[in-house]
Amino acid sequence: MKFSRPRKTSNIFLLIASFVIVSLILWNTNSFFKKFKEEERYKMEIWATAQSELLQSSEDRDLGNLHVKIFQNNTATPMILVNQDGSIKTNNMEEDAVSDPEYVQKQIERFREENTPIAIDYKGEHLATLYYGNSEVLNKLKYYPIALLLIIFLFGAVIFFFFRTNKASEQNKLWAGMAKETAHQIGTPLTSLLGWNELLRAENINPAITSEIDKDISRLQTITERFSKIGSLPKLEPADIVEETRQAYDYLKLRSSKLIHFSFHSKVENFPVLLNRSLYNWTIENLVKNGIDAMKGKGHISIEILPDGKYVQILVSDTGHGIAKGDYNSIFTPGFTSKKRGWGLGLSLVKRIVEEYHQGKIKVLSSSKEGTIMQISLKSLGSS
Repeated sequence: MKFSRPRKTSNIFLLIASFVIVSLILWNTNSFFKKFKEEERYKMEIWATAQSELLQSSEDRDLGNLHVKIFQNNTATPMILVNQDGSIKTNNMEEDAVSDPEYVQKQIERFREENTPIAIDYKGEHLATLYYGNSEVLNKLKYYPIALLLIIFLFGAVIFFFFRTNKASEQNKLWAGMAKETAHQIGTPLTSLLGWNELLRAENINPAITSEIDKDISRLQTITERFSKIGSLPKLEPADIVEETRQAYDYLKLRSSKLIHFSFHSKVENFPVLLNRSLYNWTIENLVKNGIDAMKGKGHISIEILPDGKYVQILVSDTGHGIAKGDYNSIFTPGFTSKKRGWGLGLSLVKRIVEEYHQGKIKVLSSSKEGTIMQISLKSLGSS
């Protein structure tokens, strides 16, 4: 807890600083847009004044080079000049399009929404009305804040997923380290138990007792082997998925409550796959135990094996209370649990064993108040 507070404070500081910087950029961009729009308005007013003098001038009057420069320099802003007599003159617009009166009328309406029209008057007499739109540069500048926000959003998303992935990697290392340490800690008393059991045999103790102790020792050895393989790449060997599943099924059936009814069915007698037997048995045990917990110790557990081309599907069904649809993916997240007592590691380990170690897939096939079906998909031995 001592280390989390400074990190949390720094994250809040970075978040506030980023918000302030983005706000300043957007404010500055908006101010620049308004200023540019005002300058464009000023230019159009100058153009309108020059146009007013042109309309009132006689044919033999020389207006000089200033008016010519004003008219020639305005090459970016689209304009529509509507004279008093209803005639229309366009500038900086597509020549083919302006021949269509309907198109011109639509542009007048659009220009009116973008900018207030400029009335061209001379000595109290209305000569024309100038409608003008935003220049190409101004239009690009208008959408710049949106593009900037999109870039910032994408950048933030990249940072978020980077830290999320980094955090997940740290969690994986933590769980792997805990698993290996657990295996190491179990190893010492396990060796001692082996020695004590041999001494009991030497004392001619009832063989049934030492035999049961042997079973428990074997079970502890299996658990130690499983935990020691977490965090490292396990060795996969050719194995019959039907036989391995049946062995895990038989072990769980013998050690479960009589209130749990087990059923096993396979549509093939054998199906070869690359498998780590110890970890696969652990996967089946976890799924079955989760099903038993969901049924609160009473119900029906079914395991079914179905060939599917180059794949084999292992379905583990229970008659428990079901999983909320929104939690279908969350249940595989480390730490997620619906139990009052639990670490939320079982299904996350199952997912890692199936997908990372065996290159298979696991998902919630279906779930309702009547029960849940979990599906494991593994490739056959011959498929690439």
